[in-house]
Amino acid sequence: MWFFSEEEKQIVEVARSFAQNELAPYAEKHDHDESFNLEAFKKMGELGLLGITAELEYGGAGMGATAATIVMEEFGKACAGSTLSYLAHSMLCVNNINSNASNEQKAKYLPKLISGEHIGAMAMSEPGNGSDAVGMKCKADLKNDHYIINGNKMWITNAQYADIVYLYSRTGDKRNDLTTFIVETKNTEGYSVSKEIHKMGMRSSPTGELCFENAKVPLENRVGNEGDSVYHMMKNLEIERLTISGISLGIAQACVDQCIKYANEREQFGKNLGSFQMIQKMIAEMAAETEMMRNFLYNVCYQWDQGKVSNTHAAMVKLQLPKMATKIALDAIQLHGGYGYSREFPLERMMRDNKLNEIGAGTNEIMILIIAKNLLSQ
Repeated sequence: MWFFSEEEKQIVEVARSFAQNELAPYAEKHDHDESFNLEAFKKMGELGLLGITAELEYGGAGMGATAATIVMEEFGKACAGSTLSYLAHSMLCVNNINSNASNEQKAKYLPKLISGEHIGAMAMSEPGNGSDAVGMKCKADLKNDHYIINGNKMWITNAQYADIVYLYSRTGDKRNDLTTFIVETKNTEGYSVSKEIHKMGMRSSPTGELCFENAKVPLENRVGNEGDSVYHMMKNLEIERLTISGISLGIAQACVDQCIKYANEREQFGKNLGSFQMIQKMIAEMAAETEMMRNFLYNVCYQWDQGKVSNTHAAMVKLQLPKMATKIALDAIQLHGGYGYSREFPLERMMRDNKLNEIGAGTNEIMILIIAKNLLSQ
């Protein structure tokens, strides 16, 4: 984009090179095996990409939504599943701690998360509370110098590998009585990953259910005051919705690139596929839609970095980009015919992966409700 800083342009090159060398060659294997590319994840820490929005003094890059989204796009082209795990670590755990935790908590937890020594996760959704996250049932009760936490968290990315979980829990009877805790998974008795979840897409991103059964968490691991969490949740959801849309942009661009390559190589009726007007129309429309996605997304990211974005803008991005990327992926499958439907080409994986982006970080339907409510209340 024309407004990328020199540092952001460097991030493009670093992320693109890493994705091509460390993610793309293994994407199909990890999707097939439902396995986690842990080796690549550790290397992201060596490159300084795991704390892209975190403060410099803790080892972060001190950058914003634009830089974070650049990484999501470049990684998303190569392996969306690995990118989702990257997002859960860097945006849902690291960015939340960086934005909301005390200086002591940041100094304790961020360096190892940013280096890749520790893997992070965030726990919000529950088996009975997805879109209605504020209605969560997980409960934390204060007992002297610690909290006793009981409840389950569902659809947790990185669950099986997480060393640190940024947990939202109820601490009172009112709807907004929600409080945040930093949970050290290896040192918390009563904590467990109770179920591994097998998914249609994003299969290289581990997902599980967390169980808290009289789990004892020190008072010093509470983030802020009791009842602070709703504001923290809603603020971080804005940047989550922008960055997850970057994964959809990466998927869309990868589909376009694959279609151009295929149309130039594939022959039918004695001609290159690209010489047929119907194919030209499909590719031209996919490319134009992808460029529209890119301009919309990065324009809103730029505004977010300037402090000028409302949750309406974030919801609009999150509504439109994943939907458009699914359409582009389906069009790309159609253009490839039987090969597109097979696992011989990556398009069916890209379509399966992107469908999650229409659900996670707020479903399409919730985005519509947010947008309509804000517009009609003006």
